[in-house]
Amino acid sequence: MTNELWRWSAADLAQAITHGAVSSEDATRSVLDRIEAVNPRINAVVDVMADEALQAARQADAAQRSGKACGPLHGVPVTVKVNVDTKGRATTNGVVAFRDLIAKEDSPVVANLRKAGAIIVGRTNTPAFSHRWFTDNELHGATRNPWGKGLTPGGSSGGAAAALAAGMGAIAHGNDYGGSIRYPAYACGVAGLRPTPGRVPAFNPSATAERPITAQLMSVQGPLARTVADLRVAFAAMAVGDARDPNWVPAAFAHAASSRPLRAAIAPVPFDDVVPEVRAAVEQAGRALASAGYLVEHVAPPRLGEAAELWHRMVVNDERRGFVATVRALGDAAARRNVEGHLGYVPAIDADGLLDTFGSRLALMRAWSLFFAEYAVAIVPVSHVLPFPDGLDLQDQPVIDRMMAAQHCLLATPVLGYPSVSVPTGLADGTPVGVQVISGRFREDLCLDAAEIVEAHSPRLTPIDPRD
Repeated sequence: MTNELWRWSAADLAQAITHGAVSSEDATRSVLDRIEAVNPRINAVVDVMADEALQAARQADAAQRSGKACGPLHGVPVTVKVNVDTKGRATTNGVVAFRDLIAKEDSPVVANLRKAGAIIVGRTNTPAFSHRWFTDNELHGATRNPWGKGLTPGGSSGGAAAALAAGMGAIAHGNDYGGSIRYPAYACGVAGLRPTPGRVPAFNPSATAERPITAQLMSVQGPLARTVADLRVAFAAMAVGDARDPNWVPAAFAHAASSRPLRAAIAPVPFDDVVPEVRAAVEQAGRALASAGYLVEHVAPPRLGEAAELWHRMVVNDERRGFVATVRALGDAAARRNVEGHLGYVPAIDADGLLDTFGSRLALMRAWSLFFAEYAVAIVPVSHVLPFPDGLDLQDQPVIDRMMAAQHCLLATPVLGYPSVSVPTGLADGTPVGVQVISGRFREDLCLDAAEIVEAHSPRLTPIDPRD
């Protein structure tokens, strides 16, 4: 049994370890053995912390035996991403120039995982500057999707999702500015939660400057997991307040019961380019919710395309102020090509134009707020197409433009500040497919409730052995 502990869910492991049925050391050794067995084929965990993990696991077991209170992730092996500070490790963000940027203290999300009792077994790959829906870089190399077939593992949390899908940790940490949790989850057949901005504290003590304004508004930390139940546990652990992030919001997790039946809006074809396999996944999710008593209607959230294009207009023009020059100076060839593709997709605007986008944003937020006053959740595609062929963003500009358009549903939620969950619904020709569940601000509970129903009506896809 101990050899198979890498297959267990985080919730089951935490309960078994807390009650002494299994040890954290055995669970950690099982995951480390799994990393040794499969990571060479997919290169998802680029910083294995075996010695530290085993030491922490022994300490967790000693604490359990002594009767000390156990956290919600006590003794559970997890991974964190190489773009957040982890004390004593390099915060590389996939960039050669940052290979010696050793963190002196943990970032809030890493500190919160440790407080919850989690055992960090390794750190996962990301594209340079965490700025692609593909995961490779000149420092750590390419991460491959365990499902094979030349598919992207997604990005920028592609290492997190690939590691999780292949059984290298029960929970994976990720972050999401424009889909970096939800798209890798979609591509690798796992679940991912993008929380409301302000829910999970964020700060890198190693940073030499504060984040730009669009990152402050849109970038979030959050969990990936193989089950929605594990997303709940990890989310609660990550969301504990930290004074280093003044934008953290002490929002409630529990809410008064909503009137029944809950209304769910599904949009299988919010855009003409949505492929049949993705449309079918959204319809499948709608049937699952209807069987659970939701009142399901075919209606898309308001002005979905406008919201996605507003993300591009705000973020890319904010990036022109400094980020682009940094990528050109320090990024690898793929990072430079990617950022030029973004610049080619989005016309430049001046400072007044950038300020005007905040008015557009407020109007769209109001429209969505009114929408979520009527509907508990919306079910839309994650991407309009099945997971991209790896490296698609390195093609010519027309290909990049089509790729950007295919991600409109992914980009609408960050700019407006809504939580969303990517949940798998099955396979299409051997490739993972899933849907995105969106709800109102700080209503992650509604997202997770609906995602759990969709999950219950869908086949379990992971963990899997890496495929060629």
